[in-house]
Amino acid sequence: MTPQVRTDSARDRIVTAAKAEFSQHGIAGARIDRIAKAARTSKERVYAYFPSKEALYRFVSAQELAAVAEATRLDPADLPGYAGRVHDYFAAHPERFRLMTWGQLELGAGDSLPDDALRETVARKVQRVRDAQEAGRLDAGWDPVDVVVFVSQLAMAWAAQPDLLPPPGDGRAAFLAARRAAVVAAVERLFPATTGN
Repeated sequence: MTPQVRTDSARDRIVTAAKAEFSQHGIAGARIDRIAKAARTSKERVYAYFPSKEALYRFVSAQELAAVAEATRLDPADLPGYAGRVHDYFAAHPERFRLMTWGQLELGAGDSLPDDALRETVARKVQRVRDAQEAGRLDAGWDPVDVVVFVSQLAMAWAAQPDLLPPPGDGRAAFLAARRAAVVAAVERLFPATTGN
């Protein structure tokens, strides 16, 4: 019989509450007492799991990076398709885009840790692009870092412009579909898909 893995529900509640708090208020504006209250626990319990607010943010953002990677699946041979998936992910989850953006705004480059999840994620993507270039599946004339950054920025362009989106309703879905098509077309012009070649 396989032993069941138990999860600490207090810790899970803390992480869930922290995602909402950081998304809405950022790191500086987030309050541990609000996180504790939303998680139905105490501040002391929060600090028992996470030694600081920044440590809690880093944990939550690393989880989100993993979720984005799983949902969007970088395929260097089909960067237009990848860009479309990233666009879709953040169009469906604007609060998650805000969560990730706060870290870039509030944690300076000097604040990054040796095992920083964002740097590790980008490094893995850069290596996948480099491998595809070496295998002849992607134009080797581009620096792999530029490829990753350009595709990511194009894919997230509309997530970063919430004030330009129409209000929820019938026109919003069509508007987002047109923006997605533009994102995919832009990436296709820079990095044409080679799937099946």
